Order: sequence, then structure tokens, then C-alpha cells
Amino acid sequence: MNTAGVALKVELVTIGDELLLGFTLDSNGAHLARELAAIGVTIARRTSVGDDASAISEAVRDALDRTGAVITTGGLGPTSDDLTKPSIAGLFGREMRMDHAILEALRQRWLARGWGKELPKANEQQALIPEGATVLTNRHGSAPGILLEDDRGRWVAMLPGVPREMKGMFAEELLPWIQARAARGVQGDAADAAVVVSRTIRTTAIAESVLAEQVAPALGDLEGLSLAYLPHWPGVDLRLTSAGRPGGESLARLDRAEAALRRAIGAGVYGRDNDDLAAVVLELLKVRGYTMAVAESCTGGLLGGRITAISGSSHFFVGGVIAYSNEVKATHLGVGDDTLIQYGAVSEQTAREMAMGVRARYRADVAASITGIAGPGGGSAEKPVGTVCAAVDVRGEVTTARRNMVGDREEVRQRSAQWALDLVRRRLG
Repeated sequence: MNTAGVALKVELVTIGDELLLGFTLDSNGAHLARELAAIGVTIARRTSVGDDASAISEAVRDALDRTGAVITTGGLGPTSDDLTKPSIAGLFGREMRMDHAILEALRQRWLARGWGKELPKANEQQALIPEGATVLTNRHGSAPGILLEDDRGRWVAMLPGVPREMKGMFAEELLPWIQARAARGVQGDAADAAVVVSRTIRTTAIAESVLAEQVAPALGDLEGLSLAYLPHWPGVDLRLTSAGRPGGESLARLDRAEAALRRAIGAGVYGRDNDDLAAVVLELLKVRGYTMAVAESCTGGLLGGRITAISGSSHFFVGGVIAYSNEVKATHLGVGDDTLIQYGAVSEQTAREMAMGVRARYRADVAASITGIAGPGGGSAEKPVGTVCAAVDVRGEVTTARRNMVGDREEVRQRSAQWALDLVRRRLG
């Protein structure tokens, strides 16, 4: 039986004042941590520092002393606050040199995009490279990445801070290099190395406490996997994690645990990992050859926006009506005056007529409607803020529902759109 040697340990240093001030979340660090864990690389520590040369140098120097392997993101751009390269080059005792091939590539890129005839002087600093460094090609932007290594085998990889550029460069340039390096520390077949692998089971329209009760009978089938509950406005995600086992064994355990959780939860599960509920609904429409329309009041277009954000939605989504006022509900959707007077705009009866009206208007197979009180004002004892009614019309068969959503105005609106999508999924599933 093959056994893993000492796992490669890496520290992450994400750079930028915006991270410290809270204007930008550290999505780069999260992405790198997940990707590295999946190949068995241990993340020893994550640190964020501002755009300050001394802070960058101190953070990277300390990380090198602890692990000898560091990845940074940010600070490779053309502006005065981009200080990563010279700060880290100084730690390695390297001078900065102009790479004329990179400089010419920057000039050609500038011209090709029609930004002007001359590359600004500020951009030229992106072609300054530390002596002896390996350049990591950026196929998604202008700033090249840098890989520096000393004679003791310690290394720092510098990636851009723009998430799209960072992800592309990491996958294409740095990940293969790290995989090869990590394999040197593995005894036997590298494919049997211990890894950290996670899988997320996505649920919606189930309270966390209720979900915990549903899951309880399946806990014995988790085979040593850890289980985390991750509640947020789309629903509650269940994250299964396997650590310290070979990749093949980990995936097999995850498969068995996922099947057990799906059996226990039932229809509350709508996908896994990064699945979007709107994409799930569109796939159901595709399978049945159905078209869909929407009628929205309190969500103001969020439901239609969720659907049209998915590539290929134009084949199945025909349109919608934002009926914010009672007049529009009546004139554009055919909601009866008697219905509005007797039951009110926020009612299952009004939601029913909204769905029927928009399906007829656009000659769709399926229609969903939402009407509610998003707040912070407008509520009453009978219909408090957060009261939302929805309806789904599938070829003339209409179902309605009412819920009390929690959260502020934006959360109520987002939860309402998610709920309506889930009602459609359950009708078509």
C-alpha cells in the first residue's frame, strides 16, 4: 500500500488595501485554498496585507521562514500602489530588470485594444522582472506573474489580483508546476497521495434546524467525513469534506455520503457544488420542451434576471411583466378588480391571476408569479413585512403558496426569487 510523504505546505498572502478596508472580499484566497487542498497541498496560513512595501516584505518573509512556499495575489498592476514585485525581489536580493519582450507585448496589446498609440509610462513597470525569475504568462490580462526561487529551494509565486486573471494563470501556469513539485514529496504512486476533497449538497426552502433533523438518520453513512451546514439566502448548503485519504477513496466515500443525504432530504436537494437553481429549472424546461414566462411585483425583475443570466435561456424563456402597481396588474395581466379589492395585491389569489395572465399573454407553457411586501414599510398585522405569495401555472394547472421571508429588503427579494424558482422545479421535477 502506498503512503504519502510529508505534504507540501503553502502560505497565501493576498495584497490590497481594499481587502483590509472590507470593500473587497478575499475570493482569491478562498479559490486558491480550495484548488490547492484538492491536490493534497496544505494551506498553513492565509494573510492579507495592504499596499505597503514594508508590510508585504514582512508578511512574505515570515511566511518563507515558516514554510518556504508562498503564493501572493495582487500588486502587479501599473499604478503607484502596485508594490509586490520590488518588495519580494528585495527579499531575494534580486535587482529589477526590464524585460523587453514583455514590454513589446504590452505595447501591442495596448494598440490592439484601441486605447491609444503610446503605452503609458506607468504600464512599463509591468515589464520589470526580478533577476532570475520565471515569468508566468498571463493570457487573461496584462500583468505577468512571477515565480522566484532561491538556492535553498524556497519559492514565491506572484499572481495578479484580478480574480479572472488570477484563476486563469493559476490553472494554466502555476498549478502544473506545484503538482510536479508536490509529487517529489510523495512516496510511491502520486495518484494515491492524501488529499482534501469537498462536495457541496445544495438545498433550498428548508430551515437549517429542520434540515438537521432530516439529515440525522444519514449521519452514520458519512464514513468519517466532516459535515458543515452553510446557511445563506439561497438556502442551506451541506459541505462534505474528506481529508487525509487517497483521492480515489475520498471520491468513493463522498459519492456514498451524497447518496445517503439525498435519500434523507428528498426533494429539498436541487443540486451540488456550484449548481444554480435557475439553471436547474431551465434544464427541466429543456427536457420537457416547455417555454416559461414570469410576472413579478416585489422582486422587480430579479426572477427574470436569474433566468436570463443563464446561457441558452432564450430557447425557453419568452418574457415577463414587472407589475409593481395594481393598475399594471390589472391592465397587463388581467388581475380582476374584485380580486385586488377583496384579497389585496399581496395574496395567493392575486398571484394566481398574475401567473395565469402572463402565461396567456406570452403563450408559454409555464408561468411563475411573485407578489409581496419587501419592506421596510408597508406591512400590517395580517400581512407583515416579508409576506410573499407566489403561483406556478403549468399548462393551466395552477398552484399557489404563501411564505414569510426573513431579512432586510434585499434579502426578502432575493429569497422570493429563489423560492419561486424552487416552486417551478418541484412542479416540473
